[in-house]
Amino acid sequence: MERNEKVIGLLNDLVRINNDRVVGYQKAIEELKPEDADLATLFERYTMESKQYLTELNTTVHDMGGTAATDTTKSGKVYRVWMDLKATLSGKDRKAILDNCEFGEDAAQKAYDLALNSDTELDPMTRELIVNQKAALRKSHDEVKHLRDLHKIGH
Repeated sequence: MERNEKVIGLLNDLVRINNDRVVGYQKAIEELKPEDADLATLFERYTMESKQYLTELNTTVHDMGGTAATDTTKSGKVYRVWMDLKATLSGKDRKAILDNCEFGEDAAQKAYDLALNSDTELDPMTRELIVNQKAALRKSHDEVKHLRDLHKIGH
């Protein structure tokens, strides 16, 4: 049972980062200007992705006899406060929003790396779930980074 407790703790860390991601993208959507409707569509997709990941992670936690986390990470709360402040100072411009979203995507990648590199033994199905979610999140990260970089070169 001790192994399950460690795995449940690890999975709940991923639940929290996905909760952060949902809240972060909802906040980003609120900050967008009407001319950034393309980003709103993209951010809605990312929100739905994280909600799917949450369903998968929560199911796995419950199957192991645990209780899924419902909160966000402490760093996520700090991130959102920083995002609020920066948005206020920067006038909520597209580049600032993309910068903040990339920061959040970096945090998600780090959380998944920590889970995969942990000394906690994961059964093959749980490891595969984490690997697949991380790969999908990597695509989102790269998409946000690409959009941000396009903005840097004047598009």
